[in-house]
Amino acid sequence: MLPVYLDHSATTPVAPEVLQAMLPYLQHAFGNPSAIYTAGQEAREAVEHAREQVALLVNAEPDDVYFTGGGTESDNWAIKGAVRAWGDRKNHLITTPIEHHAVLEACEAVQELGWEVTFVPVDSTGMVDPNDVRRAITSRTGIISVMHANNEVGTIEPIAEIAAIAREHGIPFHTDAVQTVGRIPVDMQALGVDMLAISAHKLYGPKGVGALVVRRGTPLRPLLDGGGQERGRRGGTYNVHGIVGLGAAAQRVLQQGTSEMERVRALRDRLVQGILERVPDVVLTGHPTHRLPNNAHLAFGGVEGETLVLSLDAVGIYCSAGAACSSGDTEPSHVLVAMGVAPHLIEGSVRFTLGKDNTEEQIDYTVEQVVRAVHKLRSLRTVS
Repeated sequence: MLPVYLDHSATTPVAPEVLQAMLPYLQHAFGNPSAIYTAGQEAREAVEHAREQVALLVNAEPDDVYFTGGGTESDNWAIKGAVRAWGDRKNHLITTPIEHHAVLEACEAVQELGWEVTFVPVDSTGMVDPNDVRRAITSRTGIISVMHANNEVGTIEPIAEIAAIAREHGIPFHTDAVQTVGRIPVDMQALGVDMLAISAHKLYGPKGVGALVVRRGTPLRPLLDGGGQERGRRGGTYNVHGIVGLGAAAQRVLQQGTSEMERVRALRDRLVQGILERVPDVVLTGHPTHRLPNNAHLAFGGVEGETLVLSLDAVGIYCSAGAACSSGDTEPSHVLVAMGVAPHLIEGSVRFTLGKDNTEEQIDYTVEQVVRAVHKLRSLRTVS
């Protein structure tokens, strides 16, 4: 049973069928897809097949899928590429204070170029009010970026409503869908977004590869200049085995349908209920219903989150204190601060994110160990 891996929002294991799809392109099918001879064209066919698989997963056109080095690059490209495309005609960007650091730091970078950034607030559940976005729009607004679901607390944002507002004003809209693709249905046409970021390693694919899906006609300049790959929009030799892995991961999601995540949702509910019933002074943060099916973000009073994570690690349970992407950061979670969570609860926040291999036995074991660890840590704090 051990270890119990409950940090799937940080990364997921590569699924066996994904690995099998990748192996030929790590071994004998090593051609460069830009080459015109047979080995190169075989690799090219694999890349284009993966493009079709990703497009099918999010209901987009294959030509709208551009492969990247991962979610961070996709987010950076969407924001900086839009800013470059506007030149001096626009200089205002709208986002939220709970975005992934890939978006927040890209916004800082464009501020250095003279752009103004407006951060629309979120409520106590981490939800954005579309009307706040509408009120923030000016004649200078050149891009709006709101994440599909938050990577820490799992709240799913009203993206379709916000995208409709952006479309009314002719403003390109980007959403970081890294946490949602593979966990809930993501339909680019239904959402109405112009740019959508994907990362393979969140959906049982390999690390170091992702995609930015760009609706045709969206103003966007390249982030990486090079040899003209990706129809001149993203330079660099193709990461063929990674791209094949992303395509295979997308195909896996399509084959699984919603059954896998419904099972995971039930396990998540079992975990939350077990902890809330047996541990006093703990709250479930994020939206109670509009949240990712695998996310349980809990804030424990009288406990340091990192200490609890290490205590659970000692008994074979892997989870995270906040977002694993920011591990080692001594600052309180910017997400929880923006939500107005009490400081003593922010200090004790822990994220459990479930996946395909978790079992009821593992969840029950986790509840028992959380109860023991919290009791022990609180008693030690009381003694000291």
